[in-house]
Amino acid sequence: MLALLLAAALLLLFFFIPRENTPAPESRVILEHSFRTYIAPSCFEQADATNFLEEATLEQAQELNYPPHSSCTEKAFEENNDSGFIRLLKELGIMEKESKDW
Repeated sequence: MLALLLAAALLLLFFFIPRENTPAPESRVILEHSFRTYIAPSCFEQADATNFLEEATLEQAQELNYPPHSSCTEKAFEENNDSGFIRLLKELGIMEKESKDW
């Protein structure tokens, strides 16, 4: 019984400890081949993009060594330090996400 209580306490503690969260490699991006950059979908309207575009993933953009197109895209894919509890609240829509792109 004590072991079960201890395991539950550790699990609960783990749920509230902040950890580094990174965008998923499958996150959608737009490759801007003319400038050799990538654009976050939420930043596309202000990106002043050319016609040489391709939809891809963040992983593909990184494999091509494309940097973010702008500070907007850079901010959209910034890592954060949220706990599992905070991440759950954001996924449920109770708290607002910093980025809509991942």
